[in-house]
Amino acid sequence: MCALDVTHRLVELPGSPGVEIHAVEQGSGPLVLLVHGFPETWYSWRSQLPALAAAGHRAVAIDVRGYGRSSKPEDTAAYGMLAHVADNVGVVRALGEDTAVVVGHDWGSPIAANSALLRPDVFRAAALMSVPYAPRGGPRPTDAFAAIPGDEEFYVSYFQEPGRAEAEMEPDVRAWLAGFYAALSGDTMPPPGAPALHFVPKGGRMSDRMPRVGRRPQWLSDADLDAYAAEFERGGMRGPLARYRNMDRDWADLAAWDGAPLTCPSLFVAGDLDPSLTWLSAALDAYPATLPGLLSSHILKGCGHWVQQERAEEVNEILVDWLRQVG
Repeated sequence: MCALDVTHRLVELPGSPGVEIHAVEQGSGPLVLLVHGFPETWYSWRSQLPALAAAGHRAVAIDVRGYGRSSKPEDTAAYGMLAHVADNVGVVRALGEDTAVVVGHDWGSPIAANSALLRPDVFRAAALMSVPYAPRGGPRPTDAFAAIPGDEEFYVSYFQEPGRAEAEMEPDVRAWLAGFYAALSGDTMPPPGAPALHFVPKGGRMSDRMPRVGRRPQWLSDADLDAYAAEFERGGMRGPLARYRNMDRDWADLAAWDGAPLTCPSLFVAGDLDPSLTWLSAALDAYPATLPGLLSSHILKGCGHWVQQERAEEVNEILVDWLRQVG
């Protein structure tokens, strides 16, 4: 694990008794809240924390509830989007701040977007990475995923049944994570035309589609993999997977924001090899209407899904320049 001059704290949330969020902080100045995705932890922002601190910001990366050292409620319903938005607001308040810029990657991207959408009084700008902003709308998510043609199962559907995906991942978390990271990294992902990771063969496992070669992505050292594996071995995969198991609940809870544009100053960064850009291409095309506050968009060539880790220096420059624009 890389050595960082950071402060770790467990933040008690004013509006959520019994829930604590693990926050890792560096620097002083305007608050920038960094929200990770699946399967990551605060550690995915290890290269951004010092860069943002050096640029005059108070950078805080959290373990999202269910992950790492944050609380892991038993009830699956406790992982809905409204709970994550409330967590982000609670962290800002507990840190003694009134407002923040929020940055999210993967699942952290919709959490960041909805935080700014639902609480514009707290989150004045939003940077989204790898997963484009898409307003609530369309049919119920699980119905839409089930209707995808073909004999294979979309990975979100595969994640729905409690215990099923955990049984695949938890016997050897380190190996599963290594395969998942490699499958979506620009330098190690399967070649074009290979079976897609996001679809699970009937009766098979997601790991059946992961690279069999032992080559590690360039951004992922043994120490990095150890840092991730230790957190998921201790906390398990139930909490992280609960985010997927709330998609229908989110769809119902966010009905009042159906089709709502995100109007605050925003940023989008992704890798051009990220499969998310293919199956979410319509969301990108809709940005003039859905993301009218977009100040800049960057698609990094040869980069996969783990954009802030694969291209840390480039992403840091983009983030710092954008933060100067938003003030």
